[in-house]
Amino acid sequence: MDQQIVQIKIHPAIGIARVGNSDQPAFIGPESPDEPPLALGSYKDSSGKIIKQAARFRIYGYNKAGEVVRELKLGRDDVTGIRWSVHLANKKAAWYQFHFPLDIPEATDPDKLKPDMRRRRNADVTGADRKKLVIDSGRQTIEAPRKQPCTLAGEIMGRQVTLGQAYAASDGRLLVAGGDGTSASWDEEHHPISGVANNDTWYDNVSDGPITAEVTIGGVTRTASPAWVVVGPPHYAPGVKTIRTLYDLLYDVFVTEQTLEVKDPPSYPEDVEPLLARFCELQWVNHGFATQFGWNGPHHFLDPAMRKRLNDPSETSRDLRRQIYHQMRDYDRDGVSPVPWPWIYGDGMSSGKATSVRQHLTLSPTQDRILAQWADGTFVPGPPCTGHPDVDQAPVAQQPGLLDRAALDNCAADAFHPGSEVTWPIRHKTMFSEPFRMLHRDEGTPEPDYGDEFKVAEMLGKNGPLHAQGPGDLTRWMAAPWQCDTASCRFGYQVRSNLGPRYSPYLPTFWPAQMPNHVLKKADFDTVNTKPGGGDDTVREKAFENRAVWLRGLKDAEYNKQRRQMIDDWYKFGIVEPHEYTVGDGKFPRYIQVESEPGYPPAPDHANLINIHVPEAGVPQRAAAAGTWRGALSAEAVESALVRQAIEEVKQLTGYDESAIAAGYLEKLDPFHENQ
Repeated sequence: MDQQIVQIKIHPAIGIARVGNSDQPAFIGPESPDEPPLALGSYKDSSGKIIKQAARFRIYGYNKAGEVVRELKLGRDDVTGIRWSVHLANKKAAWYQFHFPLDIPEATDPDKLKPDMRRRRNADVTGADRKKLVIDSGRQTIEAPRKQPCTLAGEIMGRQVTLGQAYAASDGRLLVAGGDGTSASWDEEHHPISGVANNDTWYDNVSDGPITAEVTIGGVTRTASPAWVVVGPPHYAPGVKTIRTLYDLLYDVFVTEQTLEVKDPPSYPEDVEPLLARFCELQWVNHGFATQFGWNGPHHFLDPAMRKRLNDPSETSRDLRRQIYHQMRDYDRDGVSPVPWPWIYGDGMSSGKATSVRQHLTLSPTQDRILAQWADGTFVPGPPCTGHPDVDQAPVAQQPGLLDRAALDNCAADAFHPGSEVTWPIRHKTMFSEPFRMLHRDEGTPEPDYGDEFKVAEMLGKNGPLHAQGPGDLTRWMAAPWQCDTASCRFGYQVRSNLGPRYSPYLPTFWPAQMPNHVLKKADFDTVNTKPGGGDDTVREKAFENRAVWLRGLKDAEYNKQRRQMIDDWYKFGIVEPHEYTVGDGKFPRYIQVESEPGYPPAPDHANLINIHVPEAGVPQRAAAAGTWRGALSAEAVESALVRQAIEEVKQLTGYDESAIAAGYLEKLDPFHENQ
């Protein structure tokens, strides 16, 4: 192979850091899709605070044929200098409101996307003052090595906000860590928390922005193909991946535009089994998935006997494969039916009776194509794939791809409502210079002003924001502040009128791999992991099947009060981590994902199990947010009274006590504001 380096690139192309409030050094996020979770206790410190996740960036040299030659490290192979730059920003407060993705058909209907849904956040801040709504660290240069972290900070309305830190290790690799996760308001008295995504005067310190580098090698300084970093919320279940990850979504984008090729035929261990396994992995974060796809469940695809059949391309297992594939949702066939898999909400989700086929998620077209070939028997069988748990032990030619995938494989691409780390613009190929690499806007190039009320056609057009990106452009679409969405990404949402025998309190769900729904408590795991003296496993079996609501520590039944509590208590909720089952009798999985001890007072396992949307409470809430409420009572008082009435009715309908019920108006469940 030609060893002459003619091009250099930064990997991962998109790195993911995460906020945390611990003073301990940040841990490094996954660098291989096959990398196991960190050891117990690696995600929280001894005081219960969450440790930050850092994104680590490396530089690779490529030859004329586009082949990877080697990683470029400072002081090795004629590399005498590496200069990085990092530029983070948070533009949420200065951007527009989020209600639903603008690239779905519903957004083109003017009766659905009303003028008040196209307004700026903090619309009362006008003119030059709007620049005060952008938290911008500026472009910071880091000469490797730099062990003393460079602080990345800015201001919003005169308040100092730290977005993160960056430093360069002795080998020249760059590490970027996020902020402390704090959210606040510059005027909470007049703007209390009143929604999921668009809380005026509120800000947080998630962020994103470009990563660039120059490398001096053999006396010549070269500019690397740049990368991007996204600082997102914590990953509360770091050992669990969702069914359609952000990597799956983007891979499909580039396959569709034919810049990436699909392997043909697919491999069962490399292509099919990882997808089916994710249904099973969700058993640790959602009780509904645990029932169907969990240990000893009817669709536990990882059971050795089941795997033998699924890995068999012969006619003997053909109908089993076909039945599983036919369970996957197809919008043309299924419409708004909640029955097909996966049981995850989609971009057009609303409470009550579904009106959009996008009420639920589908697999990506590439995932669907792989399963269709598998169902037909056109696949390569094989033993379970171990992959490369340590990226540094992988062949150098594979390392850049592993780094790119690992970061994105641990991000959500379920419902962009708006999502966890990023949202719907990411699926537009115009945002990229090459597969997985963001197209950067030239520094100092201003973005167009889209007006006080944006037009959808302009947003999606050639001069819109779906092209070259600048600092803060990816995360500006996300919820403000992030904790309000995290507290609202739940399961089994319903309105009172639809409660009945077919109602499931567990399904469908939003992003359980990022923000769990139902978890196995440490106390229950301890019971499971203790061999019974008399040989009766009934107690252990019940303990294993028991799941507690992850958000059970949110105290008040009203959503607005729960969201406000989440802003203060976000770090007190447990992290789902793998524990080894050591009894050794094979009656339970060898590794069991268990919730770490929460930092809030004990709460009933079923607290906040029933999630009720109260559409009529949206009228005073939205009127107050728009400054048009003219009632004799305050909008907050009227909204609270409507929610309390709903709670009392749900208690009668379901027989659950009040601790099990959470209720309120969530604009994300009324995306088209049909209840004006």
